[in-house]
Amino acid sequence: AASHEWLRRQGVTGTVNLHASLESALEAVPVDGAHALTACAVYPDLHTLVFGNLHRLHIIDTFVWPTRNMVLASRGATTPGTFASHPAPRGLLPENAEVREVLSTARAAVECAEGRVEGCITTIVAAEHYGLTVLRDFGPVPMAFTVHQVIRSAS
Repeated sequence: AASHEWLRRQGVTGTVNLHASLESALEAVPVDGAHALTACAVYPDLHTLVFGNLHRLHIIDTFVWPTRNMVLASRGATTPGTFASHPAPRGLLPENAEVREVLSTARAAVECAEGRVEGCITTIVAAEHYGLTVLRDFGPVPMAFTVHQVIRSAS
């Protein structure tokens, strides 16, 4: 949603491709100067991605856009004992929760829906898509996003 919003704000037409992680996206994106990556500013190790790739990646923009409602959801348990969460929203979980870290809030919903954990922190959209029960709705979170242009190869 954030990538589509950035394209809309720029007044350009583009294609948005989803990847499992920013690291895998960086490996898949053509190095032709015409592609960019959108990153959530709270992405774990974003600083490592930026400083480890200065030779091929530049931040060209930042913007604020609210996330979808963040929710604590389960497959039906009213007090889940195990949870899946992306590292960023992990603070929304109960203290001392047993957590399986995953690469995205969407993946957290999948882990819960498939029974690998009893609960998750995900978005309302993913919870509804996977038929999860919302135990708590934290609402949308105003979020900063960074846009990184993949620099044209010198070769």
